Formats: sequence, structure tokens, C-alpha cells
Amino acid sequence: MTGVDTVAAEPTPRPRRRRRLPWFFEVLVALVAVALVQAFVAKPFGVPSQSMEDTLHIGDRILVNRLDEHVDRGDVVVFGHGATWQERRLPASGNPFVRAARAVGDVVGIGPSNTAYTVKRVIGLPGERVACCSVDGRVTVDDQPLSEPYVVEDLPFTAGSLDCSSSPRSTRCFPQITVPKENLLVLGDHRSQSADSVLGCRGSTEGGGECARFVPMDRVVGPVVLRFWPPGDVGGIRH
Repeated sequence: MTGVDTVAAEPTPRPRRRRRLPWFFEVLVALVAVALVQAFVAKPFGVPSQSMEDTLHIGDRILVNRLDEHVDRGDVVVFGHGATWQERRLPASGNPFVRAARAVGDVVGIGPSNTAYTVKRVIGLPGERVACCSVDGRVTVDDQPLSEPYVVEDLPFTAGSLDCSSSPRSTRCFPQITVPKENLLVLGDHRSQSADSVLGCRGSTEGGGECARFVPMDRVVGPVVLRFWPPGDVGGIRH
């Protein structure tokens, strides 16, 4: 015997398994993350009507930049409203399940909510005078005709026979409207199929803006920056 003590090897400790969070907690964290992104960074929307063709089509999925608070003429924007543009929220539902679904949608930005959303193009900024039409049938802002290559299927207008001085008057025409402070005047690119700011003014000869409806700037979600569906049309928005 050598007199050397022998020592048994210590068993290798087994790695501790990390405790997995309950599935419902993981879902909650994911929903909170989505809600924060949609509330402060970017929010997706679906296009439900043909009023913005050919820029946007029914079924397109678009992304709105919530970080951009600057609005300029020509921007395509999404804004929130109630049953009418004058109301901030939709009427309360009598169905408790609908009310609950809307409450969840308001928080996470997915599914139904208490706000309806519309997409249009900004034409008139606060304080500007918007009218139609110039001698060649164009919308004017502060008496300057606009170049609008994005417009399709405009209302009929023929200089000298069906214009703003003929009888009957062209339905493309509307009187001069002064955009109120902190508001926007918006139109659809598919002019003949758009329920927009001047829908109640077309064909009228009375000015002042009483016939128009405007978009309060504090209800603008943001400008549309990208179409991400369908795959073949992914890209930016025409200005």
C-alpha cells in the first residue's frame, strides 16, 4: 500500500432545466408586443373599397407609419372615425360579445374595434382654398391647378358643353372650400366612386364649405408607406 488516499469523483451536476412559462402568459406577452408596435410604430390595414383605385385595390393590405406625424398634400393617409366622419367612435353595440371583441381590438389592434378607418389622399391642408374645376377640369388649390396622374375614372367634364358654367353643370365641379384650421380635405383617386370630403358639394354653386366634411388632423393614424399584400404588388405608394 502506498498510503495515498483515494477520492471518489464528484458526480457531474445535471443542468437545471429552465422552467417554461405557461402558454397563456407567452400569448399575453406576444399580444402586448403586437399592441405596442401597432400603437406606436406601424399598423396594418385592409382596403375594403374601390375608392382609391388604381393606387390601392380591394383586398390590399397596407402598412401605416405611426411615427410620421407630418402630413403633406398628396399623402395617402388612414384616419379613424365613427359611423360618420364627425363622430370619433362607432355607436355602442347591444351585443356583449361584440362589445368585448371591440374592447380587445382597441387594445391589441387586431379584429373589430370601436373605431372605423378610411383611406384617402390629402388634397387640401388647413387654411387652403380648394375648388373644382379649372378650365380644363382640374382641382385647384389656392387657384393653382393640381397635376394628379393617380386619378382614374373621374366624373364627366367637357369644356364648353359640360363644365362648371354649363346647364346642366358637371358633377365634377364643386365650389371653393376653405379648409378649417387643424383639418384636412381628402379625396379618393377613383373620383367617380369615392365618398370623400366633397361628396355633398359636387354640382353645387354655393361656396363656404358647409357642404363639405373634413378630417381632423388628430384622427389621422399616419401615412400609408407600403403595400405588403398581395405578394405581386408589394411596394411603396404612388404620390
